[in-house]
Amino acid sequence: MTKVVNEITTANEAYVADFGDKGNLPMPPGRQFAILTCMDARLDPAKYAGLAEGDAHVIRNAGGRASDDAIRSLVISYKLLGTKEWFVIHHTDCGMETFNNKIMSDLLAGSLKTANVDASGWHDSNTGGGTTDGKFIEWLTISDQEKSVLEDVERIKNNSMVPSDIPVYGYIYDCKSGKLIEVPEATAAGAAK
Repeated sequence: MTKVVNEITTANEAYVADFGDKGNLPMPPGRQFAILTCMDARLDPAKYAGLAEGDAHVIRNAGGRASDDAIRSLVISYKLLGTKEWFVIHHTDCGMETFNNKIMSDLLAGSLKTANVDASGWHDSNTGGGTTDGKFIEWLTISDQEKSVLEDVERIKNNSMVPSDIPVYGYIYDCKSGKLIEVPEATAAGAAK
C-alpha cells in the first residue's frame, strides 16, 4: 500500500468510529440546493457554504464549468431529488486560466506524462508517446472569471431540461480571503421566472 492509501484508510476508520446516525440521512439534500464548483483542493464547499452531511449536492469538475455532465447532475438533483436552487461558484487563481485548448492538446500530443509550468508557460517532457485525441475536446478553459460564471449560468438556464423557476446564482470564491463574491449579472441571468 502507498502512503496515501494508508492515510485514507486510517482516516476512514476514525470517521466510521464517529459515524453515529449519519446512516439514516435521507437521499434528497436536506437544504434543497446544489452547488457546481471547481475540483481545486483549496476549495471546501462544506466550510465556505456552511454545509453538513446531507445538506446539499456538491458537483465538482475542473473549473466548476457547466459541462454536459454537470448539467446532467443538476437535472438529476432537481428532477429526482428535489433541489430548488443552484449555485455556480468559480474561484480566483484557477488553473483553468493557465491554458487553452491548443496548449492542452499540444501537451497531450507530446506525451501522457505530467506537464510542468513556469513563468514562461507549460512544458512537456515529450517522452513516452502522446495522443492527438485532446484536440477533439472542448476543455472549457477560463479567460475571465466573471464572464465564465455568467456563461455557465446562462448555459444552465437555457438548457431545455432546466425548469425556468429554478434560480441559479453566480459567485466567485476568493482564494485569498475565503469570501464568496456575487457576480450580479450572472445571478440576474439566473433569476427564476
